[in-house]
Amino acid sequence: MAAGETQLYAKVSNKHKGRSTPSLLDPLLGMGFPAHTALKALAATGRKTAEEASNWLRCHRDDPSLDDPIPQEYALFLCPTGSLLERLQEFWRESKSQCTKNRAHEVFPHITLCDFFTCEDHKVDCLYEALKRAGDRILGSFPSVVPLVLHSSISYLGFFVNDSPADVIREFAIMFATEASVLADCTVKPCTKQLHLTLAHKFYPHHQRTLEQLARAIRPGHGCQWTAVLYSRDMRFVHYQTLRALFQYKPQNVDELTLSPGDYIFVDPTQQEEASEGWVIGISQRTGCRGFLPENYTEQASESDTWVKHRTYTFSLAMDLISRKDGEASSRRNWELYPSQTPRDISSIQALQATIARRSVLVVRHGERVDQIFGKSWLQQCSTPDGKYYRPDLNFPYSLPRRSNGIKDFENDPPLSSCGIFQSRMAGEALLDSGIRVTSVFTSPALRCVQTARHILEELKLEKRIKIRVEPGIFEWTKWESGKTTPTLMTLDELKEANFNVSTDYRFLLWACASVRKIKRKENGNW
Repeated sequence: MAAGETQLYAKVSNKHKGRSTPSLLDPLLGMGFPAHTALKALAATGRKTAEEASNWLRCHRDDPSLDDPIPQEYALFLCPTGSLLERLQEFWRESKSQCTKNRAHEVFPHITLCDFFTCEDHKVDCLYEALKRAGDRILGSFPSVVPLVLHSSISYLGFFVNDSPADVIREFAIMFATEASVLADCTVKPCTKQLHLTLAHKFYPHHQRTLEQLARAIRPGHGCQWTAVLYSRDMRFVHYQTLRALFQYKPQNVDELTLSPGDYIFVDPTQQEEASEGWVIGISQRTGCRGFLPENYTEQASESDTWVKHRTYTFSLAMDLISRKDGEASSRRNWELYPSQTPRDISSIQALQATIARRSVLVVRHGERVDQIFGKSWLQQCSTPDGKYYRPDLNFPYSLPRRSNGIKDFENDPPLSSCGIFQSRMAGEALLDSGIRVTSVFTSPALRCVQTARHILEELKLEKRIKIRVEPGIFEWTKWESGKTTPTLMTLDELKEANFNVSTDYRFLLWACASVRKIKRKENGNW
């Protein structure tokens, strides 16, 4: 190690002398990681295990900012648990569903105890000690019930904490700030104003009444265990948008990012000039690398999804007078030194993968259709005087399937072009490479759609195992096709004769019948 790193390691090691728990830094140094990057990894993963920190370092081996001395930002929150948390989470879901997303949805239910502050990586352990000391000192006077009073305005809805319970909580925040200043040399600004638990913020005024009705159903009078939780975040991305990857993406160029389901990407909306339509430039939280990525492979994530939980201190309601006097026992009971839960990022990935595995719908457009290339008169270009098909251009299909009414029915039900067939096969090949498992296929009765489905299944090696279910309800002829009558489509028997593996047992949905009735009404002039 360099002389500077040796001094840093010695300084950190001295703080661990006399403790029963071994230093998490030693195994990382034994693996050959530099002290400053090892400490950075421990801070970024919540100082849970050396294994998590080493995995973080391996993922960030190409991170250009790995050696930059940028500390994490920390904040302390008071969070509800139990039945109250369940009611609040239900409010979060219902308010988002009925009134769209507002600023409160960016963070979990909480009462802010101090603003975000920075702490050097080698002093993070001292923050944990500050939390423990402040919790132990206030434990005996912490209120058994924290009264919450609903407050509403045109842009804010939440619970206020009043009277003596609020004074005790503020005193705890001040104690933590004081201890953190002494032990970790941090400047912490405790919350000394009105304590509040935000339910909705910066919402549309016409949603206020609905939000108030949902809030009244929470009934916060029930007791719960309150937990002080220390979180951290990467200070570089505070004002960035956060995206969550839904699908795997393999880079096609050196300036593109690798995506795995559950990855979080930080995107600066003001730095997107270089990105073409449908793409964004972002920085991967998992690797620290910057690059282009397809935006439709992601969804918007909440601000707090990328925060890291470090330590908690629970103010237990079950604490009787005897245990309150026993400071050492109560400390062990309430102080969580090394959290046992799965890290937020891993649990989020597993939950997302489970959701995808449980139910997914892939929507695929058909390939290039022949009339888009050769115009509406394409059929005249490839028809002989006696009504037979010939191939005047290589982008025309090699042949056409037989239809009972002859070639004329292809005019309003065109096939794929040769390029369209190639596109469909490429889509199937991409699905095969991605490892996505397909169990059912539904398609419009339009020939181009049935062809697209068959070529995709062929590339997936599923053309014999999965039957194509023809669903009339997803055929949008009223929007995309010209003419005033329903186009004549190939029957199931004709499709089977043309070697399409279509299901003859499938019965299209009832809502499709309603669509057909609407079409008939339009034809009769009653639209």
